Amino acid sequence: MRIIENVVSDRGSKYAVSGGPVQDRAAAAAFLADLRRIKKFAKATHNTWAVLFDDGGQLDPQKNDDGEGGAGSVILRMLEREGLTNHIVVVTRWYGGVKLGGDRFRHVAEAVRVYLSERG
Repeated sequence: MRIIENVVSDRGSKYAVSGGPVQDRAAAAAFLADLRRIKKFAKATHNTWAVLFDDGGQLDPQKNDDGEGGAGSVILRMLEREGLTNHIVVVTRWYGGVKLGGDRFRHVAEAVRVYLSERG
């Protein structure tokens, strides 16, 4: 599990991104459970995520917005463009009291870009 904190900060909201390899839905669920065992992440407003499973050449996209409508789709599209399979990416947001409107999608995309660029 790799966690990058303080990726974006805007109007009080703070974002982090984390991820790691997963081979199936059970592994993705275990990854999320491990992340939520960290008190700070358990208290987050949103833990949105996506993963693109490669099941023998058949792609199986999975995502969850966790209340941040549309954020999982942003992550999933970026994973598809990158061709990254069997790797979960989670963007975490701590709400700062001000609605961000469409900027929240820009912040989710920026968090994923940071994660992908540091993946090496």
